[in-house]
Amino acid sequence: MSTGSVLWRSAALGIAAGSRGSLGVAGPVLSSGAGRLTRWPALWAVAGELVGDKLPSTPSRLIPPGPQARAVAAATGGVALARRAHRPVWSAAVVAASASVLGTWGGAAWRSWSARRGPDWRGALVEDAVALTLTALACRDRR
Repeated sequence: MSTGSVLWRSAALGIAAGSRGSLGVAGPVLSSGAGRLTRWPALWAVAGELVGDKLPSTPSRLIPPGPQARAVAAATGGVALARRAHRPVWSAAVVAASASVLGTWGGAAWRSWSARRGPDWRGALVEDAVALTLTALACRDRR
């Protein structure tokens, strides 16, 4: 896999992590050959976030340390993707963390816009689908 490909994948994973922070780490973990002791907590973290995001008591992702935590998760995922491809990790981490800003603020804007047009859960499900799709595309194995 080329460095450019890793950077595009890191960007996609960063956007996804901006929407659902757990995907930044869980995506690479779930798509790797990691054992059950690593995969199950990652899966539960994603499931918990997908459910918890829809609760009215869930705070805004824009309140610190939300954006910062999402950027760290994205950078961690970018590093994992780069290591898997035997490519430089710093550029992947920076691209993923930077892209998480788009996912964080863009996702919040989407949810605000969609909530004015119907139930919030509908916009949340669309955001989930986009984030999961981006994660799957970023982490898929090209053999």
